[in-house]
Amino acid sequence: MGWTFPSLFIILISIVASIYQVKTLNLYNTSSTTTNSSLTNNTITNSPVHTNMSAPRAIRQAFLAIEKSEGMGARVRRSIGTPKLRNFSPFLMLDHFTVGKDAGFPDHPHRGQETITYLLSGGVDHEDFAGHKGTIGPGDLQFMTAGRGIMHAEMPHNNPDGSPNVGIQLWVDLPKKLKMCEPRYRDLRAQEIPIASADGGRATIKVISGKSHGIDSVKDLAYTPVWILDITLKPGGRINQILPIGWNAFAYTLEGTTTINKKKIPQYHNVEFVQEGDSVQASNESDEESRFLIIAGQPLDQQVVQYGPFVLSSTEDVYQAISGLPVAL
Repeated sequence: MGWTFPSLFIILISIVASIYQVKTLNLYNTSSTTTNSSLTNNTITNSPVHTNMSAPRAIRQAFLAIEKSEGMGARVRRSIGTPKLRNFSPFLMLDHFTVGKDAGFPDHPHRGQETITYLLSGGVDHEDFAGHKGTIGPGDLQFMTAGRGIMHAEMPHNNPDGSPNVGIQLWVDLPKKLKMCEPRYRDLRAQEIPIASADGGRATIKVISGKSHGIDSVKDLAYTPVWILDITLKPGGRINQILPIGWNAFAYTLEGTTTINKKKIPQYHNVEFVQEGDSVQASNESDEESRFLIIAGQPLDQQVVQYGPFVLSSTEDVYQAISGLPVAL
């Protein structure tokens, strides 16, 4: 892929700002969040402490992710990065996307964050300005660190049976000291993800990142610590999932209806938990399987200034990204 800078880049910025529906700079500060963390050798280390007695987290809110148009012919259900849920460090955005034939996300930039793409069905090809390219299929994940800046495209497959490509994309903030790190990709294939079991086999957990019922994830693929658990409950199944203390956490229902803290959570609904407590209790009281994600992340003690796909620490940094990213690359 080739571009003529800076004119085409400015056009792309305008398109991307429109795509992400960000008309002004979004600024918020997460410094009020207290975490047990330290930045060492460009990574965050932490020591969450669990008590012997599990303390379930309460629900702060539960809400529907409303479907809307995005990119080039895509449909997304966005639940984080909306008026319903912002300032939820380290999480910036959560999209549940559905992309059909001849649709996708053409060339667009990123800076200052990581994106995690989890493909549920279909296939997605990705390629960036430096010639890196690859494909992820059903159950695969791609962890992309934008760092100091990257220009890439994500184009789903035209499947022979006409079925759409469906997946989840999560944006995670980078620690301030890593905002200008080198861009990188890490793929995690479906067959590499360890699986835990609970409740006599009625609960199955894909441990993408983190820990569940004695099973650890095989890889640590993001700079900012996050746990990602894909949980399926058979009818009557239940789970008590331990989470790191002090981390922000949410649960998003992919299929069926999940009961959390005696509250029924239908498909496409997101649940935000309070920070207090060290576990999430969920069950399936329906006659069909339920499937949901539990995702937790370590809050970052830093200011966030966001303009579309640029997530930095000051307005000056954002203006520099808009005007000077092609030179920096």
